[in-house]
Amino acid sequence: MNFSTLSRRKFLAGAASLVGAAVVGQRPADAARAVSISSGSDIVTLGNTGIKTSVLGFGTGTNGGRQQRELGMDGFARLLRYGYERGVRYIDTADAYMTHLYVRNAIQGLPREELFILTKTRARHPEVAKADIDRFRRELNVEYLDAVLLHCMQTGGWPQDMRPVIDVLQEAKQKGRIRAVGVSCHGYPPLVSSVDCEGIDIHLVRINPYRLHMDEHHDKVAEEMKKMFEKGRGVLGMKIYGESGLDSAEKRLASLKLTLGLGCVHAFTIGFTKPEQIDETLDLIAQAAQG
Repeated sequence: MNFSTLSRRKFLAGAASLVGAAVVGQRPADAARAVSISSGSDIVTLGNTGIKTSVLGFGTGTNGGRQQRELGMDGFARLLRYGYERGVRYIDTADAYMTHLYVRNAIQGLPREELFILTKTRARHPEVAKADIDRFRRELNVEYLDAVLLHCMQTGGWPQDMRPVIDVLQEAKQKGRIRAVGVSCHGYPPLVSSVDCEGIDIHLVRINPYRLHMDEHHDKVAEEMKKMFEKGRGVLGMKIYGESGLDSAEKRLASLKLTLGLGCVHAFTIGFTKPEQIDETLDLIAQAAQG
């Protein structure tokens, strides 16, 4: 992700101008239940799952994972561990990103119980899903996966079409091989369908104020996210910075203010390629939380 470079003075001036600004279309969740976040390293519980993770997640899928893979095994490991030192415990990967082995190498020696490792399957057949679960555990060298998501659902009828795969994932959950079953959607009809899909514990949803890689206008997406939240699901955000990184810290701050202001997003993932990007995002989250 190519974050633009700003001087410290310009960065602070631009960020300060947005503090307290309302984002058009915000619809906060019920105040008594709203997610309260003060920093990116805050530890939150994902709905009714009992799973805990940091608010900020380390994404490994920028441009299909290419930007993270180009760091090389050692560079990727150094960056992920830098994030870990800054309090990032959520690692977002997927079979399609081809980054499982990178994550495996990077997490060696880290306390497994502190990590939230989320991956995704493209399986459209239950037997393939079964094989994926075992393969993912081997590739990541873990006994269990914190969450396995159905990757990139694109039709409104996916809950019916994918029921055999959901059942396989739920069976693996009962056996302790995975802790939660989730879904990511590309398109508004599949996003709406996901809300009432039985067997889904976690949603990964695209949200930003700029219509970049979004499923619909953020107002409409936020309404669906609120419904997920009210059902006790874990609600995770993605594409917070689009996929470009946006072109200024001011825009990144505005996107974070939207995400945090909804009150129904537990955590979110951003693809990083440099330590400075992690530092800036943690600073911006703290500013957005104050505003």
